[in-house]
Amino acid sequence: MTPWFYEGWPPYVPVAERRKQAAREIEKLRKKGHPVAPVILEGRTIARTFWGKAWCDNLESYRDFDNRLQRGRSYVRNGAVIDLQISALEITAVVSGSSIYRVSVSITALGPTLWRSICRDCAGGIDSLIELLQGRFSKGVMERICRQDRGLFPKPSDIRFSCTCPDGASMCKHVAAVLYGVGTRLDEAPELLFRLRAVDEKDLVADLDTALPISNRPLDTGKVLEADDLSALFGLDMAEPGDAIPSSDAMPAPPEPVARAGPKRTSPKGVGRKTVVRSRPAPAAPKKNTHAAPPARQTSGTGKASKTSHSGEPTTRTQPLNDSTIPKASRRIRDSKAVERKGQRTIPKPEIELTPDGFVKWWK
Repeated sequence: MTPWFYEGWPPYVPVAERRKQAAREIEKLRKKGHPVAPVILEGRTIARTFWGKAWCDNLESYRDFDNRLQRGRSYVRNGAVIDLQISALEITAVVSGSSIYRVSVSITALGPTLWRSICRDCAGGIDSLIELLQGRFSKGVMERICRQDRGLFPKPSDIRFSCTCPDGASMCKHVAAVLYGVGTRLDEAPELLFRLRAVDEKDLVADLDTALPISNRPLDTGKVLEADDLSALFGLDMAEPGDAIPSSDAMPAPPEPVARAGPKRTSPKGVGRKTVVRSRPAPAAPKKNTHAAPPARQTSGTGKASKTSHSGEPTTRTQPLNDSTIPKASRRIRDSKAVERKGQRTIPKPEIELTPDGFVKWWK
């Protein structure tokens, strides 16, 4: 293939086309059985935890990488790193650019002397392995781990990289994108940094018990509790070492409960409660209308109107009432509205007065 510098710069590929190209490449890798692990960011922030930020800060602190780091940040934010694998002393990745490129980065192992020095300096500053992986330790431990040339992170001389792209620079944008992708991956699994440097993170907390020295000063006898006579100190009857422990049969039985004298109290809601049934009063008899309108004028069988009376009495005539239908004054009717809770109260019914002709007298 003719080098790119004889034919000019490769053609620009839009971001949308790169993403389609990356999706096709991921599908090919999955069909081959390769475990694809793309770098996916939430927003535009590359690293959020202590380990991811410390890795990115270490890269940006060296001037050897300044010329291509900006393009690498743009690539990793656009999802160009479609596969990233981290193992001991090696990083392999697949990056989507104008084409599909493969990147390989090798890291020099951390020297045993330097690693023991880091473990010795950090002794007593890390409480547990969980806090180590979460980045929860003192500022002194943080500065010791992130120290340039003598810390846990690699320096430029410890990094060797290669890319299949035609760029002849010492670090291309694809390699820079992969290195930033390592910072994102350390947010999810910070133990990969120790695997990358071929060290065991448990060595930092291996001497946790011995890292906290106990004072060798003699104890103050006045503040020591004497255990010779604990029974007298706490008022307890303690068994001697040679005494036999009594069996469960020899133990005294617990006292039986004594019945309480006196009448047994019952709950107000107990059994035997009398139920009072109140009879419902009978419905009141309907009242008769004493102010009925005068009936219509009666006519004889021949169709002729009867003679009208010239008295002041009403001209209409009704059927005379029988004495049996007229209630007497002594009779009393029951008023439903006058019934009270504690008894019934009746009122007398007014007498009915009739005229000499047998009509009901409705006027006064």
